[in-house]
Amino acid sequence: MRTTMEIGYPTYRERAFQWCASLPLAGKIALALGMACLTGLMAQVRIYLPWTPIPITGQTFAVLLSGVLLGRWWGGTSQLAYVGLGAAGVPWFAGAMGGSHVLFGPTGGYLIGFILAALFVGHMTEKHPRTHHILPMFVLMPLATLLIYIPGILHMAAWFRFVQGTGKTLGQLLWMGAIPFLAGDLLKIASAAIAAGLITPKGGSGISRPS
Repeated sequence: MRTTMEIGYPTYRERAFQWCASLPLAGKIALALGMACLTGLMAQVRIYLPWTPIPITGQTFAVLLSGVLLGRWWGGTSQLAYVGLGAAGVPWFAGAMGGSHVLFGPTGGYLIGFILAALFVGHMTEKHPRTHHILPMFVLMPLATLLIYIPGILHMAAWFRFVQGTGKTLGQLLWMGAIPFLAGDLLKIASAAIAAGLITPKGGSGISRPS
């Protein structure tokens, strides 16, 4: 016999998303800012490596979940708020830094990638209900992470060439901007995929999201 918790949890999960979708504009802005704050908090979980200016942080976890929880537009807005407010001076980039100079530094492309990744995850989970399960999330999340790596590495290449005056080969860029982070990102991807699979409704239609 199914327990009350087993019967009630799917209903609770669906109602939670419906409640978020029904919030007034101020509530939706508050949710987006909340996810921006979580991203900023996870940015302070950081490890610096001696051969790269890019730190290992926990941000990817928050970025991926923002798309799942808030959908395409408000998930993307949460990361746009994180990047925009950080550039305006809020000290929530890695190392408690803030200011527009961070966007023009070596990590600027990864910050832009956060917005793209949240938009992508939100779009896919809104339009394709089959992605609401844990296993499909393990396919979706790495694809979203690529949207962080690609602008990140391209921007870092430009930073080295035009700011530092030293061109880097593709292998050097990958060693500084991708390879050292793969193990940690796999852990963050797994955590986000499991969390997303547990909290998303499993109905036949798209998730009700703030719009």
